[in-house]
Amino acid sequence: MKQREGRPGQKKTSGSSGESRRNDRTGLPPKPVARPAAVREAAVPVAVERPLMTRSGERPVERVPVILESLGAGDFHLIDSGNGEKLEQYGPYRIIRPEAQALWRPSLPAHVWEKVDAVFTGDTDEEGSGRWRFPEDALGETWPLNLLGVDFLGRFTSFRHVGVFPEQIVHWSWMKEQVEKAGRPLKVLNLFGYTGVASLVAAAAGAEVTHVDASKKAIGWARENQALGRMEKLPIRWICEDAMKFILREERRGSQYDIILTDPPKFGRGPNGEVWHLFEHLPLMLDVCREILSPKAVGLVLTAYSIRASFYSIHELMRETMRGAGGVVESGELVIREAGTDGKTPGRALSTSLFSRWVPK
Repeated sequence: MKQREGRPGQKKTSGSSGESRRNDRTGLPPKPVARPAAVREAAVPVAVERPLMTRSGERPVERVPVILESLGAGDFHLIDSGNGEKLEQYGPYRIIRPEAQALWRPSLPAHVWEKVDAVFTGDTDEEGSGRWRFPEDALGETWPLNLLGVDFLGRFTSFRHVGVFPEQIVHWSWMKEQVEKAGRPLKVLNLFGYTGVASLVAAAAGAEVTHVDASKKAIGWARENQALGRMEKLPIRWICEDAMKFILREERRGSQYDIILTDPPKFGRGPNGEVWHLFEHLPLMLDVCREILSPKAVGLVLTAYSIRASFYSIHELMRETMRGAGGVVESGELVIREAGTDGKTPGRALSTSLFSRWVPK
């Protein structure tokens, strides 16, 4: 299903991509108006499913709560936040975007917030669209950025996102380290891969990558990013398909992966109209992901955005899914810490998402 796209091309998901925090991530249209059940069932394809596996054995050891924090990296840092907004630096541009969790007042004076290159305005709902206002000069649609040594394009999208979710840097850095020290080419599956930054980081580190997103726009953007960094020869399969359908087929084929990243949206649609609801489909998605983990798997990472839930909900689901597999499940929140105008002055921590990660030890 499509992945988010509040990222332009953001994914949407029908169990396949990320889309709610990303409905913005997907460029998906707003949710359709409710119709009678009979009509819905006839019009909305449903991905082929299977029963959940019956798991036995002890649940993995737990580490909670775990807070994975970033002060910024590469061309990004959070300058300040407050009054329902965040002030960020993306390469040469300083931008303002809505942020509902910034309940406090800004730390920096008004003149700092006034000297910006772009401001997202209009519909501030995560599933709504809006527009960008450019206080000074009109800016082009795209501009180059770099994170973890990977070049990619930032883009002003109508869903407020700019093509990367920098809080994910903590997962990408962990993945990069695992790939580099493995001593063998690890196989990485990136579900709801959006614009491909994580896939490029993994491939550049030496992994064989399969990138899945249901949005053609997201896949196209990812290929642009690959070309920008002259990384066309890296071993990456770009798959435009519903995520759930893809992993169910991989399970039937006996395919296996050493690292799986899954970043599903709260709600999304696949390329053929498949519908994804996080609370309904996540248990099966994780269950299938466990089945396609290799015997020497390095990790299974889940990130969840824009949901009304505690991290404990996905933590306990992950522990049940990995029952009998040993290892450790660590869960908590991803946060970005304000870094001031210089990118080095720590301030308040802004929570961005929930996560749960299984590792073998």
